Amino acid sequence: MVANTQRSPRLDRIDKRILGLMQANGRISNLELAEKVGLSPTPCARRVKRLEESGLIKRHVTLLDQARLGLNITAMISISMDRHTPERFDNFEQQVRKFPEVIECSIVTGQSADYLLKAVLPDMTYYEEFLLGRLTRIAGVTGVHSSFVLRKVIDRTDLPLDRL
Repeated sequence: MVANTQRSPRLDRIDKRILGLMQANGRISNLELAEKVGLSPTPCARRVKRLEESGLIKRHVTLLDQARLGLNITAMISISMDRHTPERFDNFEQQVRKFPEVIECSIVTGQSADYLLKAVLPDMTYYEEFLLGRLTRIAGVTGVHSSFVLRKVIDRTDLPLDRL
């Protein structure tokens, strides 16, 4: 996977305000958004469309309550691979994409692991089956180290826009 090196469009104060409001409430109506940023609805809608087309707005999502869904375990899982070849990494990434429990997967540096996964699961019994029955069976996985979230101190999805 190649990092996105495409230049972002220049953002003015109104664009940043639009993005901030939309991060806080993805269901905000165009009318309310326009009112809050001081535009009429048509120019506001054009700006939002431009931000979407530029790729700055990737998608609109609904955030769910993990605990209320019975997904009581958040595991941070470090994965070490036996060989650092494109084929080995591609295979791992293809396999891990199939696991709905994995909500983030990143290649990392600065530690002994090659990947860092964030997974949500209902309980430790399920985690054990996930770990031993699926994750460690991916070709090339030689090491797994898991840590479990006890309590989220900060849990936000908003990106910091004030320094842009």
